[in-house]
Amino acid sequence: MIIVITGASSGFGKLTADALREAGHTVYAGTRHEPGPGEIRLDVQSQPSVDAAIDRVLAEQGHIDVLIHNAGHMSLGPAEAFTTEQLAELYDVNVLGTQRVNRAALPSMREQGHGLLVWVGSASTRGGRVPFLGPYFAAKAGMDTLAESYARELIKFGIETTMVLPGAFPSGTNHFTHATRPADTECAAAYDEPYGEVRDKIFRNLAGLFPQGRSASEVADEIVRVIGLPPGSRPFRTHIDPIHDGSEVVTLVHDRIQQEMSYRIGIEELLSPDQRRPETPSGTATPS
Repeated sequence: MIIVITGASSGFGKLTADALREAGHTVYAGTRHEPGPGEIRLDVQSQPSVDAAIDRVLAEQGHIDVLIHNAGHMSLGPAEAFTTEQLAELYDVNVLGTQRVNRAALPSMREQGHGLLVWVGSASTRGGRVPFLGPYFAAKAGMDTLAESYARELIKFGIETTMVLPGAFPSGTNHFTHATRPADTECAAAYDEPYGEVRDKIFRNLAGLFPQGRSASEVADEIVRVIGLPPGSRPFRTHIDPIHDGSEVVTLVHDRIQQEMSYRIGIEELLSPDQRRPETPSGTATPS
């Protein structure tokens, strides 16, 4: 398959690009930095950069089978101390970046009548959230909601959606190392005395929950598995959460509510196959 992945210079993105190549796929690994071997320049914050990258792929391959929205950025610090401009920057990477790539790639995918969008989100959207990561969590929740809408609006074009939800992996990515810190340092410092010890305990204990022997490569392996499944059998969501923070339970309830609303207003045809109710032998959906 011909696959484009954003944010692939490190972390989940690089691991996934490497794993997909090993599985025999042709991978265009996007990066906003100077491209290295196997990479293309694709800055999700620049529409001209995105357009040029997608045009190159289409010129060289003629089509795109899979688009992986992986590019993202984290924040670390008290929410109050981030400026509105910083929050806008986080949304620009995590949410608007996906929109730029979709607008460039989807016309050709709609025309070909098949494809797959993979959105790399976060278990935190409905899992156990901790303080001092608020702007990042909010941006990831925005991306999740956008992905849900796209899923239903693209299914009639033969384009499937899978949302991959990693848990809090303490190593194997640069999320925490490269996280945005508050620009208002005076405001941030005001939180040090009352929250300094608690903040340290949060991240120390969070890392302590992570079981030994697990690694970020599991996320890449799951993406490879999903892409390799036959069309129509891919999951709408898949969780890779070694600490089991409860996100899967909440997601089941959330998706059931979306399913029921779709049936109530008669648009169940827009649900992915694994979201639809089981059918009786007569072909009628079973009642809830």
